[in-house]
Amino acid sequence: MSASRMSKVDFNVYLEQNCLAEAQQQIVAAEEDLFGSNEARPEDVEKLQTAYETFIIRLRMAIYESFTEANQETLKSALTSILQEQEQDRRWEGVAVEQRPKWRPTMCREIHDAVLRTVVEERMKNADEQENGADKLSTSLKREVFRLGMQVQKDLLRVVRALTKCYPPDFDIFRMYAQLYHHAFSTRLQELAKSSVDFEDCFYILSWIVDYYPRDVLKHKDLKDKVNTSSLGPLLAEEHLKTLEEQYLSYKEYEVAKWISNALEKEVKKWSDGTEPELFDGCYISNLAADVIPLVYGTVREVKSMLSSECKAQIIHCQLDSFLIRYMKSLKDLLKTTQKNIPNTLSANLVNIQQFRDYIQRAENPFLEETRTACLSTLSDLIAICHKYLLRQIHTELKPIYRKLWTQVWFAGHHDVVVELVVALENNTNHLKKKIKPDCREELLVELHTEVMVEYVRRMMKGKLKLKNKEKQEAAAKFICQDSSKICSVFAKWGSKEEWLSQILPKLAEIVRLQDPKSLQIEIVTLASVYPDLSKQHVLAVLNLKSNLSSSDLHRIKECCCKYTCTQGTESSRSFFSKVLVKKKMSVLLSYISCKAPEGN
Repeated sequence: MSASRMSKVDFNVYLEQNCLAEAQQQIVAAEEDLFGSNEARPEDVEKLQTAYETFIIRLRMAIYESFTEANQETLKSALTSILQEQEQDRRWEGVAVEQRPKWRPTMCREIHDAVLRTVVEERMKNADEQENGADKLSTSLKREVFRLGMQVQKDLLRVVRALTKCYPPDFDIFRMYAQLYHHAFSTRLQELAKSSVDFEDCFYILSWIVDYYPRDVLKHKDLKDKVNTSSLGPLLAEEHLKTLEEQYLSYKEYEVAKWISNALEKEVKKWSDGTEPELFDGCYISNLAADVIPLVYGTVREVKSMLSSECKAQIIHCQLDSFLIRYMKSLKDLLKTTQKNIPNTLSANLVNIQQFRDYIQRAENPFLEETRTACLSTLSDLIAICHKYLLRQIHTELKPIYRKLWTQVWFAGHHDVVVELVVALENNTNHLKKKIKPDCREELLVELHTEVMVEYVRRMMKGKLKLKNKEKQEAAAKFICQDSSKICSVFAKWGSKEEWLSQILPKLAEIVRLQDPKSLQIEIVTLASVYPDLSKQHVLAVLNLKSNLSSSDLHRIKECCCKYTCTQGTESSRSFFSKVLVKKKMSVLLSYISCKAPEGN
């Protein structure tokens, strides 16, 4: 059938009926007839080219109307005609260019792809804000991003539910649409990210990149098994994403710093106004930690999720370091005032300190190690400040009794002295047993227990009492053990679980009791193994009580202690003797012993 004999009526009818596959077959048959002869007239070639141009126009229209429901059969026919055109293009591949029809190759598949790109771009550009609900959002950027994102989901659902049924498998049409929509969305986001956006819009863009797009749009139940997210690539180029992430993180640091600073200011105002702390279950409490920790923790979790980075989340926790330093300064300033309810305020703040410490010590909370260490150090200082103030009146009352320890008065009637000490403890600690949270009270009583024992050992090591013979040393050792039992029994009754404190005085008593130098060496080395903060000065201070020890015995014991100190490790779970200050005269004694050491030793 030559072009001159091709039925124009049939061709046009096929086009009007949207039967593009049949229309394409008709003009291909005419093409074969015309170019299969050697008598192709120019006017016939021109007519056939016009028919092809008309066919291509209708083909474009059918593809352009892909999302029109009534166009589905036309689309199927158009896709069939594209496959037929591809086959016809391949038939002409081996023929010289000058001998081919000038419309070959028609490249209908490329035309299809180009039209789809146009369709996607126009649909993304013209998405209806009201239809998608974007008109309810607060900024124009949010409305645009939401509109685009929801248009992606809406159209991909249309593709998977309807258009994929029209396409032959070779087209892999869903993958193509997914890439086109992803590219269109990405292109617009790049443009928006380049512009100057405030934090609210910055956060919204990041939320779409991290959360809404990958988890809500692409993970819709009808899409999740179809979308290959790894092949789509990132929505934003690394440089633009980094800029948004830095802006977001910087703002979050500022926001957290402002929040927790305001919380501290409100707390300090209560102190300065003399407001009595709140009582809960009969104990004083403060809500500072309860206000600050959720704010910080929530922001850390948000940053970690938003930026997919634990390292960046750790930066938020750095705000706690400076916050705790300001908190400590505020407490110190409070102690300089004459507020009457300072003890109650400190009791309430012990609850805060404990809660901050528990949070910071929790391994699952992402801290830079130096930040964690710095925060815990500040909290230790805060506890010490509170404990010192709350216990200072007790120590004032106990001071006259402390002065009697390890004097002739004590040696002559130690029972009366230690009973006086215990009674004074009981009389002056009643206020500590009330209105302080139990676990905070336990720590406070442990501190008091430790300080009483430290003061006892310090008085012992002052060397005012000399034990000139075995009998006095054995008697003193017995008194030490009895004193230890009475003191520690009181604290045990109050709930102290620090049993290790009850072992210190008996160990020192054994050193006082022993007479054999070698046995003394073993006992001292044993003590040093348990308490690595035991120094040579401490050892000499105890040995100085034993007036019957020769300088050569003292020198040998000192050498043994030195050798052991050089070889032992530095790790210790107990720190006690470092709190017992020994006067400088012990250093003089050490020098004297070194000078008097016997030759050959």
